Amino acid sequence: MKKQEFHKQIASQPRRLLQLQQQADHVQNMKHRDFGQFVAREAVLDEEYWTAAWLRAETHWENRTDDRFADSYKKKFAEQEFNALKRQSETKLGQKSACIVTVKKENANERHIVLKSVVGTLDVSICPFLLGETFPGEKVKAPIFHSTDRKEPKSQYGYIANLCVAKSARRQGIARNMLHFSIDFAVSDGAGQVYVHVHRNNIAAQELYEKIGFKVVELASPQLSRDKMYLLCYRP
Repeated sequence: MKKQEFHKQIASQPRRLLQLQQQADHVQNMKHRDFGQFVAREAVLDEEYWTAAWLRAETHWENRTDDRFADSYKKKFAEQEFNALKRQSETKLGQKSACIVTVKKENANERHIVLKSVVGTLDVSICPFLLGETFPGEKVKAPIFHSTDRKEPKSQYGYIANLCVAKSARRQGIARNMLHFSIDFAVSDGAGQVYVHVHRNNIAAQELYEKIGFKVVELASPQLSRDKMYLLCYRP
């Protein structure tokens, strides 16, 4: 390493430590869900966004170990996800998005580095219904829309995507608790319902969502049928 670069890194350390301390203080005051040795909350640090992005890449390429280009693909995928997460973390007019992470709690005598601390992640968005929509991306005819036995949707809905848990941390209730936290997160921000898409062959995910209270939306678009996807809805 060149001498100038070394001194530059040393000079930047106090500022970086101050940023980390400010972010840590912010974490203490934000919404969270404690369960066992874990905490579900909104991502704050850039390192948490990166680890969440890499976890998604690992999950996406989990069953492609025979692909010799898998590592290269994972890195590119993670970089794209990281940039997307950073963009979506900025609140837009009429829409809010958050990256939710589950992290290991810190013991008094042990501090986890971020890369090993994040064990689960998902995205949750609060979006407005477009004119004529009764659920995301779906439009129905006026007689059904005004049915007396169907409740009119609120102006906003929550949407959950990209749920994944580290392979080493599965079967510990992480996905379930992240979902509960995300539902509360969306509802407290004005969402009347919370939606999620799931593949018809993903029976384990369907069972998880159903246990929490999600139900399949009966009216599905032709595109969903072609893609073999279900749209599930949770109503508080």
